[in-house]
Amino acid sequence: MAIAKEHYTIQQIAEILNGKSLLVNPQALIKNLITDSRSLADAPYSLFFAIKAQRNGHQFIANAYQQGIRNFVVSQSIVAHQFPEANWIEVADTLEALQQLVAYHRNQHHLKVIGITGSNGKTIVKEWLYQLLSADLQVVRSPKSYNSQIGVPLAVWQLNHQHQLGIFEAGISRPGEMEQLATLIRPTIGVLTNIREAHDEGFASKEAKLGEKLKLFRGVETFIYAPEYLTAKNVEIPGKRKFTWSFVQPADLQVIKVLAENRKTKIKAVYQGAEVEVEVPFTDAASMENIVICWATLLAMGYAVKEVVSRLSKLSKVAMRLQLVNGIDQCSLIDDSYSADISSLAIALDFLNQQNQHPKRTLILSDLQETGKSAEQLYQEIALLLKQKKINRLIGIGANISAYAHLFDLEKSFFTDTASFLANVALLNFNHETILVKGARKFEFERIIKRLAQKIHDTVLEINLNALLDNLQSYKTRLAPGVKTMAMVKAFSYGSGSFEIANLLQHHKVDYLTVAYVDEGITLRKAGISLPLMVMSPEPSAFEPMLRYKLEPEIYSLELLQNFLHFLPEEVNGFPIHIKLDTGMHRLGFQEEHLLQLLHLLKGNQKLKVVSVFTHLVATDDEQHDSFTEKQVLLYQRMYQQIAEVLHHSPLKHVLNTSGISRWPKYQFDMVRLGIGLYGFDAAHKIPSDLQTVAVLKTTISQIKQLAPGETVGYSRRGVLPNGGTIATVKIGYADGYSRAFGNGVGKMLIAGKLVPTIGSICMDMCMLDVTGMELAVGDEVIVFNQQHSIVDLATAIGTIPYEILTNVSQRVKRVYYYE
Repeated sequence: MAIAKEHYTIQQIAEILNGKSLLVNPQALIKNLITDSRSLADAPYSLFFAIKAQRNGHQFIANAYQQGIRNFVVSQSIVAHQFPEANWIEVADTLEALQQLVAYHRNQHHLKVIGITGSNGKTIVKEWLYQLLSADLQVVRSPKSYNSQIGVPLAVWQLNHQHQLGIFEAGISRPGEMEQLATLIRPTIGVLTNIREAHDEGFASKEAKLGEKLKLFRGVETFIYAPEYLTAKNVEIPGKRKFTWSFVQPADLQVIKVLAENRKTKIKAVYQGAEVEVEVPFTDAASMENIVICWATLLAMGYAVKEVVSRLSKLSKVAMRLQLVNGIDQCSLIDDSYSADISSLAIALDFLNQQNQHPKRTLILSDLQETGKSAEQLYQEIALLLKQKKINRLIGIGANISAYAHLFDLEKSFFTDTASFLANVALLNFNHETILVKGARKFEFERIIKRLAQKIHDTVLEINLNALLDNLQSYKTRLAPGVKTMAMVKAFSYGSGSFEIANLLQHHKVDYLTVAYVDEGITLRKAGISLPLMVMSPEPSAFEPMLRYKLEPEIYSLELLQNFLHFLPEEVNGFPIHIKLDTGMHRLGFQEEHLLQLLHLLKGNQKLKVVSVFTHLVATDDEQHDSFTEKQVLLYQRMYQQIAEVLHHSPLKHVLNTSGISRWPKYQFDMVRLGIGLYGFDAAHKIPSDLQTVAVLKTTISQIKQLAPGETVGYSRRGVLPNGGTIATVKIGYADGYSRAFGNGVGKMLIAGKLVPTIGSICMDMCMLDVTGMELAVGDEVIVFNQQHSIVDLATAIGTIPYEILTNVSQRVKRVYYYE
């Protein structure tokens, strides 16, 4: 991400960093700091830090230069004459240099800063404090959840002389990280949200984690916290002044009663000896704690009690995620309809640019409220951003953006308000576009989303793209340098999606994708996926489109190889194929006795290029079969060597699947194949603590009924309530992928945090739950599976595997994709 707020010359930055510099244009102005060559804005004024993290940023210098970047901070020697217009600063460590530059920048600004850390709630508290305080003050805050070693400096770089308050969050996962973040943030007010289990594995103890987090608050004027989170021995509580809050013990702000009703909650507390009450539009426990933290912070800052209560009552939901759904007229729709500022716009546009399924990119944007800039400056910056991000079409809504329509050089339409847009939406002719909808809350852009979204029933499979990406990175960190990654996206990406998943994987630089059938590959090619694509079951009837769409077949038999050679036109040279060897799975693949015939067909053949040779290990997850796994690998290596000798080159070697990556690092070879692990499941580990659940299947209640004792439920009267009770009919059945095996109490679902059993048989489009004793309403959310009630639990209940549960989710179930 790129964020610009103040200017330095590259010469000044070189002096600040005290690095070895080669400057062809020492007066080049720097506004933006860049760490990702895929997320560029205002390239001539950007400084690229080649950071060695999960990927080595030095590998992307050529790409950044090609896109217009001319200023670089590096930590290894560069052949400068290949980049004749570039300025270079060489340092020992580029991440430290980034932090050093931003620490210098922070020291130039003297203002109040709220620093926030804790195990949970940091981003929500930060966003709510921004809502509560931005009416009085010009506030700069961390974009989204920019709280890491890279995120914090990018956030603090936004500071300029017009800001009166900064609100920055800091997150850590291991010892030694907070000290540097504290130097960057330099808070004057400290807010500790809570101390819970998140990231416990990175610390020797909970007390050690607490001690590390409290380093952020050394020297703060005011420290805001709950005493129950600081019970560890020998903890020195920071802050010249302390302000406490609590639900369970005496405190400066002591909550004495919480009453939720009608989707609102009344919180009663005691402050300075008097009772005070606030009503907020939230009911969940996490929101209650976060609201009390904000309440305490404003009181600690000196705001009047009545004013704080008034502001808290107007808090609105924080949109933490971008949502990708299918839209009308073959469009894709990105919902970011609850926030509008220049920083989050840049993030949303980057996500829009990841989507390759449609050739046209459209932005629906409301007026933006940006402190510290004139309206003309703001919309000039936005116009430049849209040009750099190659947006094709702008639809502006609001008086301010409409007044500056002349600044935007692209296809454009403008409306004074949302109602005017909706009245004319049919005239806009949306068709095969990816549409980003981004607006300030007062514009009620949720009405636009409702109008443009494809109408499907209420059962939804939510896919968390951040979780999938985290799982990908978790496996990548286990790989030796240079080992490639082949991601399995067959079977509709294990039920999770098609181009939506492939776009993310392509953007984050996996090396190969794999599908089962040619039509899956064609769908991805038509959606703009350019990565190499292996097809596992290449039927001869599909050879022609496979050639046309540059899909690479898995060749597993002599018959298939002969058919493919016979099909290939004479002019074709070096068409890529992948050879599958059968070393013990006995499903598909060449066995050793077929090797001589295979070698005969491959030797000297110019039509083909063998890109990889691989096998499928049978039981990499099961310790009792480890000796068989070793035999498979030995056989594979023997067969591979004979093939390589005939080819006179060494194709990619790969044998490991998801569980193999976890248990057999010595066999990573040239590439690994990552499948179900992307979605949070690894058979090599009963509870893979470093993986996240990617998918949540949810539905809603259609009807609630009271039944008398002895009445039955469903087909064949299999469900019986001997004592009577309450049932809820929910909108999911076996046509949606919820197996009939879950009937009669075998299956359970989560409602309001409680597991309730099915009753009676599962119907085609619905099923019934026993909800006796619960107070529920039609439309209430029902969780079929999530992190708490996992796919593993469902699979165990009916004696199957997580793969089957996930891939069985019907195509008629709406997929919604989230990206934070």
